[in-house]
Amino acid sequence: MLNLWDPHLGLALGVVLLTAFLLGVVHGITPDEHTWPITFSYAIGSYSTRRGMVAGLTFSAAFTLQRAIASELAYLALDKWFTANAQVDYAIYVVVGAVMVWAAWHLAGGRHWHLGRTHKIDRDQLDDRLQDPRPWMPAVHGFVAGWGFGAFAIIIYTVLAPAMPSALWGWVPGAMFGLGTMAMQVATGGLFGWISQRLKLTPAMIRQVALTTAVRTLGWGGAVFVLGGALGLALPGAAAFSVSTGVHVHNLSHISLGTVLVIVTVLVIGVGTLVRETRRWARVARREGSSLGGRIEGQPGLSRSGEGR
Repeated sequence: MLNLWDPHLGLALGVVLLTAFLLGVVHGITPDEHTWPITFSYAIGSYSTRRGMVAGLTFSAAFTLQRAIASELAYLALDKWFTANAQVDYAIYVVVGAVMVWAAWHLAGGRHWHLGRTHKIDRDQLDDRLQDPRPWMPAVHGFVAGWGFGAFAIIIYTVLAPAMPSALWGWVPGAMFGLGTMAMQVATGGLFGWISQRLKLTPAMIRQVALTTAVRTLGWGGAVFVLGGALGLALPGAAAFSVSTGVHVHNLSHISLGTVLVIVTVLVIGVGTLVRETRRWARVARREGSSLGGRIEGQPGLSRSGEGR
């Protein structure tokens, strides 16, 4: 019988693999600090449903590779170097945050990411120095973030991987978990990309909103990750807080440091920037449209459509 909450040793091979895949689905669809901030940033920054799905696929493919490697290490009982010390996860936060800040710097055209523009650019002027994400960038994040350690990793490394019949199979639970995550991340990436594509702005303005949102989510979010990881390394007792929610689903059962990182990075910074930038550029579009209409109406012999009266 499947038990995604607390699977035990001794499960049949087929049940183990199905459990791993379904755990990956839950991992991909619930708020997770190792997936959502990156998928949101790159999918929104792609300003396209298709490219958003590709971003989710690229990220989760690298994540799947990492989990397959770690699963094999777990089967060989070599995983203790990254599971024995709880502070390893905090160190991963610092590394992930640093990579996020670097990515923000790249998308901002090599400038400081905190605004995504310089003071010499008018507030309502399109910033053509913002750079589109490179296709390989989500893969770097996926492989690095995959080394994070939480409830899902514990189950994969201590229950499902050791249940494999031989070392040739040791990597399979991690891969199945990654594939389940991939299914949800591709769908989520497509959704975020679709949202950015439906902003009812000009294509240039959509690109501006999408990339500014990606820059600030990666930049400020990366800084939050670094601070969260530093807190865990310096004060592990304080960072290990956990408040039960009563929800019997991994990633939703407790409010922890990881939950705070997801909320601040995706909801406060990411969605907040998306809403503010969309409203700002919508005002610019309305103002420019009104100005254009006034100029046309003020020209003798021309109607609003530009045809002779």
